[in-house]
Amino acid sequence: MKLHELKSAEGTRKTRNRVGRGMSSGNGKTSGRGHKGQKARSGGGVRLGFEGGQMPLFQRLPKRGFTNIHRTEYSIVNLDSLNRFEEGTEVTPELLLESGVVSKLRAGIKVLGNGNLEKKLTVKAHKFSASAKEAIEAAGGQTEVI
Repeated sequence: MKLHELKSAEGTRKTRNRVGRGMSSGNGKTSGRGHKGQKARSGGGVRLGFEGGQMPLFQRLPKRGFTNIHRTEYSIVNLDSLNRFEEGTEVTPELLLESGVVSKLRAGIKVLGNGNLEKKLTVKAHKFSASAKEAIEAAGGQTEVI
């Protein structure tokens, strides 16, 4: 195959529909908009969700709950993911981010007690669950709230 022999596959290039170019084009005169009405006018049409004056679906459905915009969301770390560090390491949020334990730091780090810790570590985080704190200290490590 040579460069001059290259050809696009059949059906990959669809020609643009040129409206308002005479009756024989199939989209002449009214340009596929039909006769009169809101959708036939320039700038015409209805907004998103409008149902012709009928109460729109999103307004008919019941609303529940609310979203707290001031919620602080923590990056969560479980105890079993701390086993990858060497004995006696000082585990900081920066180290957790660097080693890929957390993908991004949100409002801070919260350590939860899932799994079991087999190494003695000094863990620095913004929050600890009671079970996590207990497990870290049982393994001979220390917890420090930043």
